Amino acid sequence: MSLASPMPLAALPSPSTAVWHLGPFPLRAYALCIIAGIVVACWVTERRLRQRGVAPGAVLDIALWAVPAGIIGARIYHVITSPAPYFGTGGDWVKIFFIHEGGLGIWGAVAGGAVGAWIAARQLGIPFTVVADALAPGLPLAQAIGRLGNWFNNELYGGRTNLPWGLEIHRMDGGQALRDETGRPILEEGLYHPTFAYEALWNVGVAALVYFLDRRLKLGRGRAFALYVMGYTAGRFWIEMMRTDEANTILGVRLNVWTAALVFLGALIYFLRVRGPREYLIPIGVPAATVPPADSDISQVDLSAKQAAEPAAPEGYRVVSEEQFQHWRETGEAPPEPGDDADGGSSLDGEQPDGEPVAGDVAGATSARIADGEATESAAARPADRDS
Repeated sequence: MSLASPMPLAALPSPSTAVWHLGPFPLRAYALCIIAGIVVACWVTERRLRQRGVAPGAVLDIALWAVPAGIIGARIYHVITSPAPYFGTGGDWVKIFFIHEGGLGIWGAVAGGAVGAWIAARQLGIPFTVVADALAPGLPLAQAIGRLGNWFNNELYGGRTNLPWGLEIHRMDGGQALRDETGRPILEEGLYHPTFAYEALWNVGVAALVYFLDRRLKLGRGRAFALYVMGYTAGRFWIEMMRTDEANTILGVRLNVWTAALVFLGALIYFLRVRGPREYLIPIGVPAATVPPADSDISQVDLSAKQAAEPAAPEGYRVVSEEQFQHWRETGEAPPEPGDDADGGSSLDGEQPDGEPVAGDVAGATSARIADGEATESAAARPADRDS
């Protein structure tokens, strides 16, 4: 009597097709998942930017820089960390440009995307930390959706398992499963840990964590983004150690494990050292009425009203406190800029900005100088300082 290994009672199937063709044009499931993730991230970021005072549509200007830069950065990271297929024996450096064949590194994507977002933020006059914090919950959602592309490609799985959610893996070639003589897709022997699914679920949890902690603590100065980085890298650390696909190693440990640990420490140091309230923005050169709240309803817009011209884009933005921002949204009255004492230097909370003397002190000092015979021109108000 022989004892057979126990067979799992359930298993997760994998798609046998990852590419469809519309005539001569290939339609790749992985690309569709990436695009869907980008759309979700842009939608979340747009709403959060508008809640902080940024004019509608700014996320599109940011995405035009961040998305291509992220793809380039992802490819550069992959080529640097896996150079053999391109520069090794039998390699072909021209395939560096064959992105459709796969090979994108998330670390390079985040770094390249950050550079692109920084360029766009400077052009729009938005502090980069505001953009980063607005993106923080949307980015892990985009990553979670993108991981579904690995499911279609039958890739990035872990070791063998008998768990009920063990994954069937097809032998793939050119986006299609290889088939036997009967036409049935060929499966690898056994079931495997769906590590891409573990990461997708973890990323959804990270997005929820960032959203609720940011809502409760009102994180600012890039700390919401640092929280995302810590959450993502903590999960990537243990999930990466479950993967069995080929990877470069250092001291017997996968390179991405080391990268996750180092990035986590950097984000933790930033989160603990940087302090400050959440930043809110007031557009320069745009009335309050032209910047609708994030939860505005288009049904409330009077379509019969004829406007002479479209609202102009903001010339830039001023960073203000939450109280000043709410006052501006309700009344349309912007707070005085730092150093502006043309109206006596009063601010919204009644304090004097930058330690300027109150109006009574200025008048008293002026009278004293006139009594001493000084020129009255010295009492004239100095030009208001403007934010850079």
